[in-house]
Amino acid sequence: MAALAEEQTEVAVKLEPEGPPALLPPQAGDGTGEGGGGTPNNGPSGAVPDPPGAGAPGAAAVSGSASGSSAPGKVASVAVEDQPDVSAVLSAYNQQGDPTMYEEYYSGLKHFIECSLDCHRAELSQLFYPLFVHMYLELVYNQHENEAKSFFEKFHGDQECYYQDDLRVLSSLTKKEHMKGNETMLDFRTSKFVLRISRDSYQLLKRHLQEKQNNQIWNIVQEHLYIDIFDGMPRSKQQIDAMVGSLAGEAKREANKSKVFFGLLKEPEIEVPLDDEDEEGENEEGKPKKKKPKKDSIGSKSKKQDPNAPPQNRIPLPELKDSDKLDKIMNMKETTKRVRLGPDCLPSICFYTFLNAYQGLTAVDVTDDSSLIAGGFADSTVRVWSVTPKKLRSVKQAADLSLIDKESDDVLERIMDEKTASELKILYGHSGPVYGASFSPDRNYLLSSSEDGTVRLWSLQTFTCLVGYKGHNYPVWDTQFSPYGYYFVSGGHDRVARLWATDHYQPLRIFAGHLADVNCTRFHPNSNYVATGSADRTVRLWDVLNGNCVRIFTGHKGPIHSLTFSPNGRFLATGATDGRVLLWDIGHGLMVGELKGHTDTVCSLRFSRDGEILASGSMDNTVRLWDAIKAFEDLETDDFTTATGHINLPENSQELLLGTYMTKSTPVVHLHFTRRNLVLAAGAYSPQ
Repeated sequence: MAALAEEQTEVAVKLEPEGPPALLPPQAGDGTGEGGGGTPNNGPSGAVPDPPGAGAPGAAAVSGSASGSSAPGKVASVAVEDQPDVSAVLSAYNQQGDPTMYEEYYSGLKHFIECSLDCHRAELSQLFYPLFVHMYLELVYNQHENEAKSFFEKFHGDQECYYQDDLRVLSSLTKKEHMKGNETMLDFRTSKFVLRISRDSYQLLKRHLQEKQNNQIWNIVQEHLYIDIFDGMPRSKQQIDAMVGSLAGEAKREANKSKVFFGLLKEPEIEVPLDDEDEEGENEEGKPKKKKPKKDSIGSKSKKQDPNAPPQNRIPLPELKDSDKLDKIMNMKETTKRVRLGPDCLPSICFYTFLNAYQGLTAVDVTDDSSLIAGGFADSTVRVWSVTPKKLRSVKQAADLSLIDKESDDVLERIMDEKTASELKILYGHSGPVYGASFSPDRNYLLSSSEDGTVRLWSLQTFTCLVGYKGHNYPVWDTQFSPYGYYFVSGGHDRVARLWATDHYQPLRIFAGHLADVNCTRFHPNSNYVATGSADRTVRLWDVLNGNCVRIFTGHKGPIHSLTFSPNGRFLATGATDGRVLLWDIGHGLMVGELKGHTDTVCSLRFSRDGEILASGSMDNTVRLWDAIKAFEDLETDDFTTATGHINLPENSQELLLGTYMTKSTPVVHLHFTRRNLVLAAGAYSPQ
């Protein structure tokens, strides 16, 4: 499976002349778009460290046999096929040292690091985990089983607590045969573990290894680690802890350098006709349209062109239909009645509890206008409810439709079959649990993704399946429509996310680079980027135009299960099994906040409509509300911080937490803010 990460970025698709927007042009490029290995010391001075003897980690890392988190084009000794050549991947472990000396080598390095100055100790301690894993695997591969067992037992307790799950997998690999089928091992072997170390700490390490003639460790450093050297102060333990924890170490600084157009696209000019009731109600305040510009910078769509926005035609987007314009007018009217939230004005929360959901609720989505709610279940069904008094109706049969006067004003009403009206519709078609659901912005379609490896598109006019998209060979964990419709994204167990268009049966882009399952996928509000959260404990941001990876965020200590963009497009919030919510500045590629409080996996995140409040829902049966404006003010995003990753996260979770709301015994699967800023939450009651 590891080879999927090395496939080409996009699938070439033949362009059809008719139909909706022209397809994205296929781009040449590699799977992750971070360029080659890159010089490991792209610090401010840009000087290359002098290689000790034959080669330095500095030099070694340049030619790197990296995959996954660096460029697939540069993969050494890994066949880029459907399955990697396992023996080629493992053969690097042939160059063995004396097995009895491994413990001594590791103890020697450990003693050296523990006795070094405090400022260097925190940085050099990052070496413990990757060296421990590679030395253990080397012993196992060369069939020194007893030495490997003893080595593991002696040193596994020294590793950071957030590597416990990886160590559990590692402890089960005790024979050479076990290694061949193990994906985690192949990941570790084929992707270079990235460490960010200051030049002073690096020189100290280099000198020590040369003096001790410690070639075994030296070889591993050269072969398997990518040391990203920066000039300046070493980072503190706290700063390092905030950023590490992913399967392949930190992101290279180069990975987050490219420009991202995080601004919003200009809204189309639509005149809002005034209703009589509006005019009466608004006389003392002026017209509703006057109220709209009162929003502050974190507010949503603006009429002026955002300087950080992508060109309007950067990717082809579908034309607005008349029905879309009507919906936008409705939205604007609702906006005038929207509650302005803040620490002193918290939203009400309306919780939809799925009772007796013995089918096992596995996914939820709510339409933008909050009129429909869909649930995906473990019994392979998708169920759609109307949450307004308006019942769900199907279109009449073809024979009946031919009798309708097509010129009449209420033709859209006449085509509906009253006999089919009901509050609930059940959609049958999947052959496995449904893990993702997403309504199209115009409420005509619903997407669902399932364990059966397919994504299905359902019509909400006929309540039937229109298309089954087959591309993932394994379970598809999430899917989401673009905010403009037409495009959608899916992510699954095969470690890649795919971008689709509703009228193409093959994907337009394949986003490859994660080292484990892609658990969640989200479109940026301007539809030019897609964020993916993975079980490799990283979040990646992908450019829809060319399939390149433009941001890699590390810092979570567990698989990532939820993502949401702020309405202004500048920030990203992510939640994981570690119970933490991390906040990221997309433009600078930096972590800017950490919200602690949840005691279990954070399953859902959502910003309020104007971005003042972030709501998080968790398996700990709570919804928490956080002060987003305060979290994002006074950010330290100067060039030095960006260049070195010296981030200082304030310990202010308690100040930012505005409220915690318990359910009786219902994990919070989904959150949604209505157009007037009421919170809708959903989950299935699970009796203890």
